[in-house]
Amino acid sequence: MDSEDDTRDSADEDFYSGGEAGLALSDDGEADYDFADRDSDDSDDLISHRQQQNYSVLSETDIKQHQADDMNRVSTVLSISKSEACALLRSYNWSVSKVHDEWFVDEARVRTAVGLPEKQNEMPNERELTCGICFESCPRESMGAASCGHPFCGVCWRGYISTAINDGPGCLMLRCPDPSCSAAVGQDMVNLFASDEDKGKYERYLCRSYIEDNRKTKWCPAPGCEYAVEFVVGSGSYDVSCGCSYGFCWNCTEEAHRPVDCSTVSKWILKNSAESENMNWILANSKPCPKCKRPIEKNQGCMHITCTPPCKFEFCWLCLGPWSDHGERTGGFYACNRYEAARQEGAFDDSERRREMAKNSLERYTHYYERWAANQSESCISFQ
Repeated sequence: MDSEDDTRDSADEDFYSGGEAGLALSDDGEADYDFADRDSDDSDDLISHRQQQNYSVLSETDIKQHQADDMNRVSTVLSISKSEACALLRSYNWSVSKVHDEWFVDEARVRTAVGLPEKQNEMPNERELTCGICFESCPRESMGAASCGHPFCGVCWRGYISTAINDGPGCLMLRCPDPSCSAAVGQDMVNLFASDEDKGKYERYLCRSYIEDNRKTKWCPAPGCEYAVEFVVGSGSYDVSCGCSYGFCWNCTEEAHRPVDCSTVSKWILKNSAESENMNWILANSKPCPKCKRPIEKNQGCMHITCTPPCKFEFCWLCLGPWSDHGERTGGFYACNRYEAARQEGAFDDSERRREMAKNSLERYTHYYERWAANQSESCISFQ
């Protein structure tokens, strides 16, 4: 114990005296602080390195590897097949933790929702079976069934799967052809019956689903780019640089715009989406949907307005209130007593004033737009 204390005391003395265990002494006896200069030289590289730690660029190979890793993890932990693991992950937006949480809380409910029977049902053990689609009798070895056990012939399976794949990404949620059955038709059935062309389409849909349904990943918005970006949510700056050298904001997928916030950029892009005169016309002749805020023009008809899908909100054109609160007692389809009463009280003065100010804002908008366009032109020239 004494030797350890002596060693510690000796080290302390060396540190505070500027000896070998502390700062190196220069020729004139002063402490050498040159390491601070070396750190400052590398500060830019260090900052750049730290900024790049919050995201990673994924190629198609990387995406498929991440996808396979997630399926293997779920398959191993839950003791299910990879095809069933894939169906679970698709249903829960490729969140491994969400799948585990929901599964261990109520496995039966999850199985029912996803279409995974608890017990694998086999086809009837007969030499010939009747196909549930074409009703032809076929040898058992030429038939196929999902986990539910409903038998269908190979020809019908190929037609059913091919039609679903050609209809689009909805084939990823394919169910048993039997109308009364909700068992999932997984990738194992697609690989068994689909043509090579359809298999390729299915794999592309699956790859796209991993990026587009996953809240941690997004495609690079640059034209023709096939890279995706995986982002650590809540890690600070949203500025990312793709493998194609395109820089963009991961939050809104517009060009990198820090320090300007995404809301301001969205408003600016909306303002630039049409000519100045058209924008002023929209402000003066339309009203925003009370729910989704998209501008709506009314050029004829009654006061009952229905926003376009996917919003579909129904409201009164005059007072912008829900149409469910209107009827004969409020003036019917061509008037609104609530609007007239509110206007007399001055409730709609702001909206009227806003429309009048639309024309006056043209000069101010033009001022900033000209400078923004010049900056964009210079940026393109410097990038080239």
